[in-house]
Amino acid sequence: MSQSIAPRGLDAVRLQHLKATIEADIASGRYHGAGVIVARDGEIGLHEAVGRVRSTSQSPVRKDSVFSLLSVTKAFTNVLVLRAIERGQLSLFTKVSSVIPEFSGLPRSEVTVEHLLSHRSGLPSVYTPRPGMYLDRLDEIVAAICSSLQCVDEPGTRVNYSPMAGHALLGELLRRTDPSKRSYRQIVADDLFTPLGMRASAIGVRADLKSRHIPPELPPEFPATHPGSSNLGTHGAFEEENSEMPWVGGFATVGDLHRFAEMLRRGGELDGARILSPRVIDVATRNFTGDLPNSMFAARGLTRGWKPSPAYIGLGFQLRGEAMSRHIFGTLTSPRTFGNQGAGSTLYWVDPDLGMSFVCLTVPVLNDGDNIERFQRLSDIAVSAAT
Repeated sequence: MSQSIAPRGLDAVRLQHLKATIEADIASGRYHGAGVIVARDGEIGLHEAVGRVRSTSQSPVRKDSVFSLLSVTKAFTNVLVLRAIERGQLSLFTKVSSVIPEFSGLPRSEVTVEHLLSHRSGLPSVYTPRPGMYLDRLDEIVAAICSSLQCVDEPGTRVNYSPMAGHALLGELLRRTDPSKRSYRQIVADDLFTPLGMRASAIGVRADLKSRHIPPELPPEFPATHPGSSNLGTHGAFEEENSEMPWVGGFATVGDLHRFAEMLRRGGELDGARILSPRVIDVATRNFTGDLPNSMFAARGLTRGWKPSPAYIGLGFQLRGEAMSRHIFGTLTSPRTFGNQGAGSTLYWVDPDLGMSFVCLTVPVLNDGDNIERFQRLSDIAVSAAT
């Protein structure tokens, strides 16, 4: 519910301007619908649902709509890997091949957990390990990665965003080192969603969430398809109940993702549930990639005349960083601002200096450039509400 009087530290007029901007974007056809939350010091100043669920539907986006999170799913995997490090199941220097021996052969046998978290594994930036295969079975994906994908760079030498392989391997590392031998889906449900009270969140479209789920609407030019084993269509993996895709297979409401962001803002704890320690979050939100650009996104930016900027990636988190550049977290957020995004549609960030959290989930998927410009603008408006 929007508020005419915002919580302390947020300007109600500026927040309403943010809502009006999203409404104007939707009215002009830039995108179809959105859910958004802006909060400061844990108090929500704006929580709105605007627009419709698809280009071909008049059904409205609601506050309890369940979005496909796409690559924001990686944030759940990252947090659970960091938790496994705290618990001694993994370390930053654990070689993937020591847990997944099928992932052998130089140079990939030298790939570590740190390399995967910071997108410096040297693996190619591919959306599937083998053209045309189903993507909803983690065991099949990992087997295909091990048999088909080799490093194209020496691990640790280049930052190249990994859309799929890195986090498929991280999810498998969680599964193989879990003392209770649970599936990836169950680990996320038991160790993250349940303690945080994220009741409308899941890996795979849980049966009770299907009526509220907004399937992602990807443009024809999107560089990948996502077939699932039930043959539900070109991107049918996003509608599979039992899918396990640690890189894109998460689902949540705006409110649930806000709870996740608040846990991170509060140093790893929410409502008495401790997921991570403040120390590991402090380390994970430092720049692990120096001045190296993110090769995949830098190449796409060049088509718009954008100069490459540092990737600013920590241990699983994107960072705002010091450079003034086009950025999905805006230009006014603090340098230590961190979060994650999903292909052309989903975003959350936490600004620890301002005590702010921002969540915006949208439909449909936009191309990278339009999406960066859209979220940069909305993030700047949100930050302007801080008083």
